[in-house]
Amino acid sequence: MIHSDLLKILVCPETHAPLVVTEDGSLLSTDGKSRRLYRVEDDIPVLLIDESTVLDEEKYETALAGARNRPENKAFFKGQAS
Repeated sequence: MIHSDLLKILVCPETHAPLVVTEDGSLLSTDGKSRRLYRVEDDIPVLLIDESTVLDEEKYETALAGARNRPENKAFFKGQAS
């Protein structure tokens, strides 16, 4: 589990967009153009672009919608339209 203080400073290494935790515990870039998903192994984010997954638009939107339910992401989604 990614601590919320760490999550506040983590960004996508490609776009520098904030990251949010997905329902499965991965990290998702909030940049809708790159749509990168980064895995977390043993509570350590693997923020290597070459090892990330680029989601198609439908999977990205589904993952982002699911991320809204995670308490770690509350600060990011606060004030954003649903």
